[in-house]
Amino acid sequence: MKNISVKAWDLQKKFGDFIAVDSISFEVEKGEIYGFLGANGAGKTTTIRMLCGLLEPTGGDATVAGFSIKKEPDEVKKRLGYMSQKFSLYPLLTVRDNIEFYAGLYGLSDAVIKARVPEVCAQVELTESIDNIVGDMPGGLKQRVSLACAIAHRPEIVFLDEPTAGVDPLLRRRFWEIIGFLSDKGTTVFVTTHYMDEVEHCNRIALMHSGRIIKEGTIPEIKKSAFESPILEVQTDSPVKAYEALNNAAGLKGGVSIHGSLIHLVTGPGIAGARELMEKILRENSIGFTRPEEVEPTMDDVFVNLVKRYEARTA
Repeated sequence: MKNISVKAWDLQKKFGDFIAVDSISFEVEKGEIYGFLGANGAGKTTTIRMLCGLLEPTGGDATVAGFSIKKEPDEVKKRLGYMSQKFSLYPLLTVRDNIEFYAGLYGLSDAVIKARVPEVCAQVELTESIDNIVGDMPGGLKQRVSLACAIAHRPEIVFLDEPTAGVDPLLRRRFWEIIGFLSDKGTTVFVTTHYMDEVEHCNRIALMHSGRIIKEGTIPEIKKSAFESPILEVQTDSPVKAYEALNNAAGLKGGVSIHGSLIHLVTGPGIAGARELMEKILRENSIGFTRPEEVEPTMDDVFVNLVKRYEARTA
């Protein structure tokens, strides 16, 4: 039997005539890392704020740790940790002072707080920085302080809204290792992100677009559902020009996407013919390129393809 930490059904939020979240339903199991993936404005933050009891839904409902976000928001807040995009740290205070303050807000006693602060600092690798002034710390370490404040009271569920925004890739990777550690210890982690590579760390994800969940599942499940045809990849010295030439070409029915100096082409039926036509188009446009090779789809490929499909269905 599933142990469900978060369950939403027909959850909706309107701001006037604008529907920010459009009747979404999903479940998150205990100890799971569940990712909400989507572009800015897709409805991720609005969803997470409703689940944290900070916004009242316009329609539907959800339970967090078994309590209704509409009927029992105060009970919900006691059982979760929340790290927003702009977590309010006190820059003139030390790491220790910030964690003690937020732990106190959740009702922990002075004795418990005194014992807990070193523990949580060890969890997020801030032991050596425990008495440093937060305002003097780099962005990646500030994010760890924010996470420490969010988990100081040992919440059942942690909601992380774009936790690695603006953090360099190395610190982003370490931050996700810490999230994995929390999950291994039984904490449910609900995280929003627009970094496609980060969702590989999640057990399951939901892809959001225009307020709706357009696909949900594990990474392999979603990749399999997104593409029935192989993907060809070329590296080129003129990626924008190559993208435009391939995207406008007759005979190439698959989608084209750009990834730095790399171009991905969804081939459709007949990979050999697609490879020949791709090379022909690039040569005709005097674009230098490597030989097209078949590759696994990235989450960028998946997201772009699923959004195109969704928009075609709803047009």
